[in-house]
Amino acid sequence: MELGVVTLSLARRADRFPDRTAVVDVSEERLYAPAETIHENRVSYAELAGMADRTAEHLAALGVESGDTVCLVTRNRVASLAVLFACRRLGATLAPISHWLTPVSVERPFDLLEPDLVVSEAAQRDLVRSIPFDRSVTLEELAESDRESVPDGSGHDRDSDAPLLCVHGDDGRPVVGYSTRTIEWNCISSAVAWGLSGRDTVPLVTPLSAADGLVRTALSALYVGATLLLDRAFDPGDTLAAIDTADATFLAGRNQALSDLTAEAAFSDTVDSLERAVVEGPMSDDVREQYREADVPVARAAGRLECPTAFSQPFATDVDASERTADEPGVGRPIPDCRARLIDEEGAVLEGESEGRLELSGPVVADGYVNAAGTDDENWDESADIQREECSDTDDRGRFEEGWFDTGDRFTRTANGVYLPR
Repeated sequence: MELGVVTLSLARRADRFPDRTAVVDVSEERLYAPAETIHENRVSYAELAGMADRTAEHLAALGVESGDTVCLVTRNRVASLAVLFACRRLGATLAPISHWLTPVSVERPFDLLEPDLVVSEAAQRDLVRSIPFDRSVTLEELAESDRESVPDGSGHDRDSDAPLLCVHGDDGRPVVGYSTRTIEWNCISSAVAWGLSGRDTVPLVTPLSAADGLVRTALSALYVGATLLLDRAFDPGDTLAAIDTADATFLAGRNQALSDLTAEAAFSDTVDSLERAVVEGPMSDDVREQYREADVPVARAAGRLECPTAFSQPFATDVDASERTADEPGVGRPIPDCRARLIDEEGAVLEGESEGRLELSGPVVADGYVNAAGTDDENWDESADIQREECSDTDDRGRFEEGWFDTGDRFTRTANGVYLPR
C-alpha cells in the first residue's frame, strides 16, 4: 500500500481526522475578565481547513495572488493560522508583524516587505496608523468581504520564488524568508527531537509573530495532528488554568514565560498532565528544580530567527539529573536535519573540542534575508544565489553563503559534541 506524503496541508489533516480538535481558543471572552479565567472555543481540523479556504477566497477577492505579500498585525488568534494557510493556497507570502513593535520600529519591516495588503485586528488600530502603507483591512472586514473562487491545489506548486513565510527580528529587522519545504523540515525535526505526536496538547506561550512561536511550536503541533491551546496574549495564571483544564502534555517557550509559570501559587497543582517542557534560554536552578519536583523533565533548546531550532538537550530525567548530563551547561547537540560546525577567523573548519564562530546548515535553516525592493543585491525576485549573499543592511544579522549560515556568534564545542555559547 502506498503511503500518502505528509505535507503542510490542512486539507490532508482534515481528511484524515476531521473531528480532532486542532485549536482551543482559551482567550478570555471579556476584555477585562477576572484573572485565571479562560473561554474555550474548540476548532476541529476540518473547521480550521474550512476557515483557511474561506480566507483564501476573501483574499483572492481583494486581489491577492501568487507572489504577493500579506502582512498580518494581530495578537495570537485562530484567524492568524487561517491566513497563513490561505496564503499557502494562493501562493502568496505571509509576514506576521509583532504587535509589540512601536510606532517607530513598526516601519522597519514594512520598508523591506512592501506588502500588497495589511490585515490587522481592530485592537491594533493605533499601531496600524503608524504603518507607511494605506491598503489595509481588519480581520472583521476581511471576513465580511466578497469571496472569489480559488482552484483546488493552488499554492502546492508555487509559481514564484517568494517564500511562504517572512518573519522579522525583535526590533523589526532583519527579515528572513521560509519556503514551505523549510517550514515542513522544521516541523519534522521538532517532532523527532521532542517526540511530538497527535496525542499531545500544546499551550502557546510565545507570539505567533515570532519564529519560535509560529514555526517551532504552533505549526509543529498542527503538523503532527496535535491540539494547540491559543491565548491572545500570555498570562501565567490563564496558561496554568488552560494546562489544567485541557490536560496539556507538552510546553515550549522562552525562559521568561516558563519561569513566570513557576511564580504562580497554583503551579505545582496544575501541571500534573505535563510530560515534558522545552525552554529557550538559560533556566535558573531554582526554576528548573520546581519543574523537576513537579515531575516535568525540561530540555534546553536554542535557535534564532534564521533557524528556529538548532540545538536541544535531552529531557532531564532522574538519571540524567544525577549524572548531570541533561543539566550540563550549553544548549545541547544539533537537532535532526541541522548541521553545525565551528570555523576560525580564516574560515577554516575546526574539528573536535574547539571554540570558534558557529555556522549552521540543513533544510531547517531559513532560505535567506529579505532586502529593500529595487536594490541590486538581494531581492526575493532575484535568484536564490543572490538572495543568500550578504548586503549592506547589517543590523543583527548573520550571513548566508555557500550552503551555510554564518551566525557570527562564538561557541565552544565540548569533546562529546555539546555546544556552549560564549
